[in-house]
Amino acid sequence: MPSHDQARRDELYLDPYPLYARARRAAGLTYVPEFDAWLVARDQDVREVLVRAEDFSSAGSLLPDIALSDAALGVLPRGFAPRETVVTSDGAEHRRHRGVLNRGLSAARVAALLPYARECASELVEGIAADGSAELMEAYARRLPGRVVGRLIGLDPADVPAAVHGGYRADELLFRPLPPKDQAAAAEDVVALQHLLDGYLRDRRASPRDDLCSARVAALAPGDAELTLDERHELVASLQNLLIAGFLTTSALIGTTLLHLLRDRPQWEMLCADPALIPAAVEEAARYDTAVQAFRRTTTRPVTLAGTKLPAGATVLVAYGSANRDEDRYERADRFDISRPEDRRHLSFGHGPHGCPGSQLAREQLRITLEVFTRRLPGLRLDPDAPPPAMRPTLIHRSPRALHTTW
Repeated sequence: MPSHDQARRDELYLDPYPLYARARRAAGLTYVPEFDAWLVARDQDVREVLVRAEDFSSAGSLLPDIALSDAALGVLPRGFAPRETVVTSDGAEHRRHRGVLNRGLSAARVAALLPYARECASELVEGIAADGSAELMEAYARRLPGRVVGRLIGLDPADVPAAVHGGYRADELLFRPLPPKDQAAAAEDVVALQHLLDGYLRDRRASPRDDLCSARVAALAPGDAELTLDERHELVASLQNLLIAGFLTTSALIGTTLLHLLRDRPQWEMLCADPALIPAAVEEAARYDTAVQAFRRTTTRPVTLAGTKLPAGATVLVAYGSANRDEDRYERADRFDISRPEDRRHLSFGHGPHGCPGSQLAREQLRITLEVFTRRLPGLRLDPDAPPPAMRPTLIHRSPRALHTTW
């Protein structure tokens, strides 16, 4: 059974927007016991934190919600130890990780991936079109980004399902309450993923290719000698982070976008009638209900933010999802409206030195998704006989648990 604290935290995860609204109206910052953090809720304050990386460290940005059982802790040492990644590092170390990502996710690299992404999207939709109904999270939203990030990294397509499964299991292990036996099983899947990635990394050291796996090996472990164990630990952590971030948040964005469009039938029909609205729909969907709702930061010295004095070592929860609903920034901020003028200045993909390097690839996959679905399945609708869609209780890949549809 989840603890009372976990249950309360899950309640906030399922619908954080009322809390955000109260925090935006409050003077200063709002302390939220369930998160053990000060909530940074207003657009201006979120932007300030994100550009002051020297005052607000990312070192604890992905702390797990769950204490690992002895059963899980007995399994994990058979894999690879955690290391700093682009998400959890600061300063020069962050720039070292970030540089190779920026090159690997350049505009040219993204453009080169798009024909493959479009081919995958069309194939997935054609695979279900004759069925007349589908649960789209499993049939589409979790598959397209896995294939695309797999191609980017250089995974054999046959290994992509196992890699995606391991990524979801890592998320479950760290952020969902599981009995010890189930934790141990999840840990086994995470270890299997790590060894899969380690095999690719060692192969790319011996035989580099034109993929992001090879680029990470060359950038983080320069030279041509056999990788040391320490280098393998760092590279596995780095590649695992890239893989999971690459498919998990994009899957969430696709699922949540389809949910909001299908809940608001006139907007879906407007999009089907006028595909020129798709770029604006992508931005509005990202703004309205972003996949990554918040990340933690830790103060490195005493600071004052929004009039609240914080000591060194204080934790703040930087709520992108709240900033994107800030009434001082957007008119009718709580309204999902694809006719809203396109605005790429929302915070769904972060801001400052930790802004998401994969934002354009995520946008393009959502754009392709909307193009394919509106053209091929314009009659798509939520299944009236299925339970209403429920959101996953998480702040790092907010999405429907399932999306039952008919057409």
